[in-house]
Amino acid sequence: MGVQPLYLEPRLEERLRSLLDSPGLLHTLIDALGSPLHVVVPDQIADNLQRFRSVYRSHRLSGQIFFAHKANRSSALLRRLAATDAGVDVASLGELQHALGAGLTPDRITATGPKNPEFLWLAARTSVTVGIDSPGELAHLAAVVRRHALPPCRILLRLSGFETAGVRILSRRSRFGSPARESASLLDAVERHRDVVDLVGVAFHLDTTSLDEKAAALEGCLRVLEECRSRGLRPSAVDVGGGFGVGYVADGEQWERYTTELTAAVLGTRPPLAWGGHGYGLRNEGGTLRGSLGLYPAHRPVAGARYLDELLASPAASFGGRPLAALLLEHLYDLHTEPGRALVDQCGLTLARVLEVRTQQAGGELLVRLEAKADDIALEDHGVLVDPVVLPREATRAGPGPHPVAVHLFGSLCLEADLITRRTVFLPRRPEPGDLMAFTNTAGYCMDFHATRAQHQPVGRKIAAWQDGDSWRWCLDDQYWPTTSVGGAQ
Repeated sequence: MGVQPLYLEPRLEERLRSLLDSPGLLHTLIDALGSPLHVVVPDQIADNLQRFRSVYRSHRLSGQIFFAHKANRSSALLRRLAATDAGVDVASLGELQHALGAGLTPDRITATGPKNPEFLWLAARTSVTVGIDSPGELAHLAAVVRRHALPPCRILLRLSGFETAGVRILSRRSRFGSPARESASLLDAVERHRDVVDLVGVAFHLDTTSLDEKAAALEGCLRVLEECRSRGLRPSAVDVGGGFGVGYVADGEQWERYTTELTAAVLGTRPPLAWGGHGYGLRNEGGTLRGSLGLYPAHRPVAGARYLDELLASPAASFGGRPLAALLLEHLYDLHTEPGRALVDQCGLTLARVLEVRTQQAGGELLVRLEAKADDIALEDHGVLVDPVVLPREATRAGPGPHPVAVHLFGSLCLEADLITRRTVFLPRRPEPGDLMAFTNTAGYCMDFHATRAQHQPVGRKIAAWQDGDSWRWCLDDQYWPTTSVGGAQ
């Protein structure tokens, strides 16, 4: 191959590992349902929920865990969640209708994101809690409630642009929420509409992995809650949104080595690591490295529920350095969270069949064409780099081959840009037509968030799978209900 392989082996927990250990079933599913195929594992979402609940218990906090529906459109995952005590965060009219139809009661649903009049009306009509981003949106909601004689609507005020005391924490801008420094005018609007809205708390949404930024935002929310109490308002909750993260790559040393070698490739001191010399945000300007690496931190030892635990243990500078969890508990505030990616961690994988394997040039990387489009497997659209698992068609070819190979993975569209992965992928053996590539942990945003029907090619179908003793059973995603995996006919 000429260069030492740079692997980014996926982190696999027990269920996904067991599923991958059933290649005969997976090949049969592809033969029957086509490629690509998304497989979700509903029971895993219930386990992930319990990990978050254990953090609540350890800090003696109450409150709701809302699954951020936009992470995955699966009916099976949503219906399995409905059988727990969790809620769902919906960001569109369609998502709200889906949640209600899956069995989530209105007291377990919060409506966030941009809202049209129909979305606002159904949320208010069903007594769903509505996240408010601006005084204008509050006035619109109040008008809807009055015009249709609806009961008072429960609301959360979403804030942004938090400022800190002492050492300044840079907080990135968000188009969601009102600036915290303008909270007074927002609370004035709440008081004007007290006959039709019921303020239950404040919230924030930050698109960042920074614990410091989120701790500063939670601290800022606590200060606004103090202002609410001084006005005679009685909110009882803080919603810290999502962004708890997922670890995709199992080995931290592999991730560090890859990013180091990518930097060297951009500077030209080693062969390129991506198609066309792509640098994932890095560039070489006269021998100087410029730009910033636009990749998700794929190895994250502190993610998901552990991330929430560390956030709650963070000190609040403007409250005497006391832990944030202690402040929430002292004031009897409920803590609401909105994990999306973290709640569907290890909840699924995407299968794609190998159609063609050819050599670009002697001694160079192999070109591997898959029966899928790049938007069917949108890992790189979210900056996630992780190796697929090769499932050979013939059982005799299982395991590593005589030597590893470097490949470029392409999609099935007639477009140069249809790259499943821009980077060179190193595989332990040469794939062959008919083999499957299993892209693991795709349930968070990487299955259907970007899916299209470009060039009249279908989007990938989705199934739900569950363990029954030592074997796996399955059904189409929209046929799954919580009763299915405990004695249903499928």
